[in-house]
Amino acid sequence: MARRGYKGRIVRLAAALAIGGSAFNLSGCDPLVRDTFLTGLEATTNALTDTLVTAFFISLQDDDSTSDVTGLTTGIQ
Repeated sequence: MARRGYKGRIVRLAAALAIGGSAFNLSGCDPLVRDTFLTGLEATTNALTDTLVTAFFISLQDDDSTSDVTGLTTGIQ
């Protein structure tokens, strides 16, 4: 049980350092480099989000081409 607690603390600390460290590193950069980097990161994040959302909704749709049974009715008239 103690190992799990230490592992969680280490993971949280590492995540905080990675996120916080990247913000400090960008503040010291040349403004043109920082803007170019953030623009590229924004475009990549938007494209990835759009792709994942589209893939999720495509996976929810029924694919009629894989159905072997055609012309079924419910029997209700």
